Amino acid sequence: MLRYTLKRLFQTVIVLFGVTLVTFIMVNVVPGDPAAVMLQKKADEATIERIRDQMGLNDPLPAQYLRFVKNAVTGDFGNSYFQKKPVITLIAKAFSITGSLAVWVLLFSVLLGVMMGTLAAVCHGKLADRLIMLVSTLGMAAPSFWIAIVLQLIFGLTLKWLPISGLRQPTAYIMPSVSLGLIYAASIARLTRTNILDAMNQDYIRTARAKGVGEFSVVMKHAFKNAAIPILTYLGTLIKSVLGGSVLVETIFSINGLGKLLVEAIMKRDIPIIQGCTVYIASIFVLCNLLIDLVYGLIDPRIRVANARKE
Repeated sequence: MLRYTLKRLFQTVIVLFGVTLVTFIMVNVVPGDPAAVMLQKKADEATIERIRDQMGLNDPLPAQYLRFVKNAVTGDFGNSYFQKKPVITLIAKAFSITGSLAVWVLLFSVLLGVMMGTLAAVCHGKLADRLIMLVSTLGMAAPSFWIAIVLQLIFGLTLKWLPISGLRQPTAYIMPSVSLGLIYAASIARLTRTNILDAMNQDYIRTARAKGVGEFSVVMKHAFKNAAIPILTYLGTLIKSVLGGSVLVETIFSINGLGKLLVEAIMKRDIPIIQGCTVYIASIFVLCNLLIDLVYGLIDPRIRVANARKE
């Protein structure tokens, strides 16, 4: 298990290094001079050149990249060209908002999806199973921004039960969480149902039933434990999707989160924020995948045995 953990840590470092390289290349190949954009092309060439020199944009690209990686390791992404504040401060403030929203989205989607999928598997072939699959299909087909607008019109403007913008009160999390989480809850429900049904046909389930184990214990203790592994795998993708999909929802609900910060930086070519946000999001994603891979060994004994043999 130790060898497996060290191997995954090494792979994580390589992935993060690749992310920094790709981000730096993509930002620097995009046409446009950041200094000219920052000065809105109102300054003369001498002033623009002086600003470029102060920003280090006249240095060779390899030198700029090495400086970027060296500073990124310590969490220093420089200062925003336009907001004149440390990038890490802006990211931390925005991520505290996006992160709190993501937690509610994950809780909503996982709890609802697992409950729906488990119920559909237990009631396989019955009316409840067909209804749940119909609802999950509709949930996967509906775009999150469309759900957000519909929720705003019904519960915000018509019924006036919930606030339509911002996150200034706890109830403000409901509509963004539901609009973002429905599609993921639908996917988790289908994934849970499929894997539980597959597990229910295995020999160890028949053995447990033959020993007189109750149906609830058979489903939750034996079948669901093995069906949870694909769900954990999906959670890694889900975290990335929540962070990416929050851009539209944050815009619709006027939430000053990480997605909105990144979009505004791209529009203004604020390179430090673009690089900082990209590396920050990528780091969270790969670290979550690392944790999920390590949790596999705690859930599935076969992984522990396989890694022990390799060691």
